[in-house]
This record gives sequence, C-alpha cells and structure tokens, in this order.
Amino acid sequence: MRVDFGAAEQFMLREARLLERRRFAWRFRSGSADAVLAALRAYQNDDGGFGNGLESDLRGASSQPVPLERALEILDEVDGCDEDVVALACDWLVSATREGGGVPFVLESVADGPHAPWWEPTGEAYPNPTAGIAGLLHKHGVAHEWLARATVYLWSALERLDGVGPDDAVSVLTFLEHVPDRARARAVFEALGARILNELVALDPETEGYVKTPLEFAPHPNSLGRRLFDDATIDSHLDALEAKQQGDGGWPITWEPPSVAAINEWRGYVTIRSLNVLAGYGRLER
Repeated sequence: MRVDFGAAEQFMLREARLLERRRFAWRFRSGSADAVLAALRAYQNDDGGFGNGLESDLRGASSQPVPLERALEILDEVDGCDEDVVALACDWLVSATREGGGVPFVLESVADGPHAPWWEPTGEAYPNPTAGIAGLLHKHGVAHEWLARATVYLWSALERLDGVGPDDAVSVLTFLEHVPDRARARAVFEALGARILNELVALDPETEGYVKTPLEFAPHPNSLGRRLFDDATIDSHLDALEAKQQGDGGWPITWEPPSVAAINEWRGYVTIRSLNVLAGYGRLER
C-alpha cells in the first residue's frame, strides 16, 4: 500500500499546528529552517526552558524537561543548533537538575496547567528524558556544565536497566548513539538491546494500543537501534505504517490526550513523524 502524499499534505495544512506545518515545509517543500526555529522559539520561556504545550499532553506554560527534549529533536531535525536557544535551555537544566546530575521526567510545576494523568512528579531524577537531552547535546558538540554531570549520572543509572520501559529505552538509545565513550556505549547497548527485544518492543505489526514498534527504536536506517531488527521485520512494520494512514490523510494516535486541541496537535506530530520514517527508508513517493 502506497502513502497518499497529497492527502497527507492537505491534512497537515488543514489540521496541524504552525510548528508542524513549517517542519513539513522544510522537509518536503524546500521550506526554511529559520521559519521552523521561529515557530519553536515561541514555546521557550524566559527562564530558558520549554513549555506552553510543545509537548501536547502538557498544556501549561511551565518549563519541563520533556518539552526541552522535543525542542532539541526539532533543532536536530532541521540541522540547526541555535546557540542562544541551546545555551539558555542548558542554563535552565541546571536549575531543574536533582542531586546526582539528572532531571526528573516531570516537575511539580506541571500542576500549573491541564495535563494527561500519567504526568505525575516524583521529585527524582530519571534517565528519561535526561538521556535524550544529553545525547542530542553530545551529538552537536555542546559544551556546558550540565552535560558533564548528566553524563556521569547516566552511566551510573544505566548500570541497571530493570526499571527502563519502552519510552525510556528510546531516550536512552539517543544517548548511547552519540555519547563520546563508544566502548561503554556498546556495552550498555548490548544489555539494552536484549531487553528491548525480549520485553519492550511490539514485533507483531498488528499489535494494538500504546506500544513501541521497531520503527520507534529505529526511526531511520542509520539508527543505532536498526541493528536490533532484521530486514523482514523492518519491512513488515513499514508496510503496517503505510496502511495506518487514515482517510483524512493523517495518522492516528494510540492514547487519549487531555483535550481536543491536543488530539489534533498530536496527530500532526505523528503524521510528520510517520512521513519522515517512510521517507528515510525510501518508502515515500511524492
């Protein structure tokens, strides 16, 4: 089944928020990276962190670690690493860091606005999203005091993987892919890879509900996680991803966000993510 690219584009124009529309234009229509960055900066607070619904399950304005991770992903996507944006974000990370060097999944200030019920603060540092943030900063050669502490924290935290779930593993893979200590990264990847294959991935393309598929661990052919899966498995999940395009041109989500606006925002996010994956694997015709 081939993707209807025209329908997907119309869906993005009709339903997606400005940020995803500009990401789509940059990726597929020779759009401007500066336009993407301008839209992204609107989600950055004066304290340097990101909030304001950038992570659509968090509707409040307060700066949170996961939206900052999303911001770095978007900067990476458009081959940009705006020094001012990143420097301010790293300064904010210092203020959010717990003893040991990591940041929590979500801060207590999440109570300032509506949010999905699973975003509950524990007050403790956690590898997700510390790992994803650190990995992207390493990838772009960012030098900041926060990164050194976070890296030490992560090596210690990743000695045991018992509590790492599917979403956590995606964040950790980003760290392992880009951290400079390659020998140590390979050792942790071997253990994490076994856990992914045995417990964390949905290998059956027909699995329903909120699960992580091989394509989320290996979103492009050069991903570190790609070596975990054979060609037949990847091909079957690419087929399934193509088939999930809906009649309105977009892709569905598999969880219940906290508002109608969040549903539409997430569908735009998931749609461009799906198109990026399919394009990266040579499955998208325009």
